[in-house]
Amino acid sequence: MLAKWFSTLLPEGHAVLDVGCGDGIIDSLVLAQRPDVTIQGVDVLVRPQARIAVTPFQGSRLPFSDGAFDTVLFSDVLHHTETPDVLLKDAVRVARHGVLIKDHVVQGVFARSTLKWMDYVGNAPHGVSLPYRYLEQNQWDELFRECGIVPRVVVRRLGLYPRWADPWFGRSLHFVGFFDIVRVSTQRNA
Repeated sequence: MLAKWFSTLLPEGHAVLDVGCGDGIIDSLVLAQRPDVTIQGVDVLVRPQARIAVTPFQGSRLPFSDGAFDTVLFSDVLHHTETPDVLLKDAVRVARHGVLIKDHVVQGVFARSTLKWMDYVGNAPHGVSLPYRYLEQNQWDELFRECGIVPRVVVRRLGLYPRWADPWFGRSLHFVGFFDIVRVSTQRNA
């Protein structure tokens, strides 16, 4: 389902950097649906069997020049960082057009505990950092403003789970969105 959403939301012909790409399986599924895009990965834990080219990085500063990619993609990554604002600002530096984000939002009773359990089950076996840094909607909105991105489209019901599991694991705990970069001109009118 994530590959479907990414394939739908990515603009035509974009060069994409997937931050925290893992083994690249989602990227390979996107590429199968969207041969017009290119995807390169970057990760703190480079897996030997990755399905795409992956560049190692330390987790906050992306090892690429300004505007090196059209779009930067985060798939359930920002809540794993100690400083999501630093990483998202650097993604804005590296992207020419936009940022595609899939992550979690804390909303509703037991949301935080459900997300922590899901994160532990899915990531602990791979040695992924688990700071459990989940944001509420107002915190996401503030982060987006601070980083200079505005939503083009955001989807909150993703259909990630079977019908019986969605009330437990889907609910309103997930979002995916494409965010346009707003460049502020520092040039004054003469």
